[in-house]
Amino acid sequence: MTEAVDAHLDRAVDSVRRHLGNQARAEALGLRLDLTQEPTGLNYQYYTPSLSMVLTGRKRSIIGEYDQRWGREHFLITPVGLPVMAGVVELDAQGEFLSAIWRLDPVIVTEVAGAMARTAGAVPAEPARLGTWTPQLADAVARLLGLLDTPEDIPVLAPLLTREVVLRLLQTEQAPRLLVAVETTHSGIVVRAIEALNESIEKPWSLARLGAAVGSSSSTLARRFKQVTGMTPLHYLKRLRLGEARRRMVVLGESAGQAATAVGYLSASHFSRDYRAAYGTTPAADATLVRARLRSATA
Repeated sequence: MTEAVDAHLDRAVDSVRRHLGNQARAEALGLRLDLTQEPTGLNYQYYTPSLSMVLTGRKRSIIGEYDQRWGREHFLITPVGLPVMAGVVELDAQGEFLSAIWRLDPVIVTEVAGAMARTAGAVPAEPARLGTWTPQLADAVARLLGLLDTPEDIPVLAPLLTREVVLRLLQTEQAPRLLVAVETTHSGIVVRAIEALNESIEKPWSLARLGAAVGSSSSTLARRFKQVTGMTPLHYLKRLRLGEARRRMVVLGESAGQAATAVGYLSASHFSRDYRAAYGTTPAADATLVRARLRSATA
């Protein structure tokens, strides 16, 4: 990380620290700010289209076959809705992990991309899963987060800075991931497939059945889906099912068998095997532990 990037991100950290308790102001900028003061286990999270930033500390993110530990030297773009396993693995010298997630608007991404000069015929390479900050991007993000200090400026400056941040993202090596997600000729089938899986999580989906539902061949859907999400459609579905099953056991109090059936598992042993691989323990034991943590957190 260059000194310039580090200095810009320090400004962003200062702005975020001053306004951690002001979620309404953060939401006006499309931000979610989080402070954690102890490492966490891996947890299921569903990321909507967003730019994720670790400002202090380090986290672990598992997206498909990509299992990475990262901190403020990188950023993560999730251009479409993605089921992710993630957790805090390291705190900073003050014993804190600070992060910010900024909502990406596909309409604005399309608008900015359309106004940019593009190299005719260029075929972008598949980028790394994590992006590397540039001084220009870090500066734009720091100024956007700086609007937390001046809420009266948000209506005028936020739309301008939003477009600048998107522009700077499109000038990084992550541009292909953003562009694939917003160009309908490339991603329309992926977006429709994601919507179909989310809307009917319990259906007995196969790659062929999903391809037929979105008007695509199995091979094209598999290739495009992996390019955008980093996982196969069926791996994506498994993550969705396990996350929803966990929610049903913890929040609704369902048994492992009830939750497994509700999300489309036909075999209890298959469900238990997948669940243990994802969460490191049995469904029942995990649900009991999570409920206990929630009780102690609200006590």
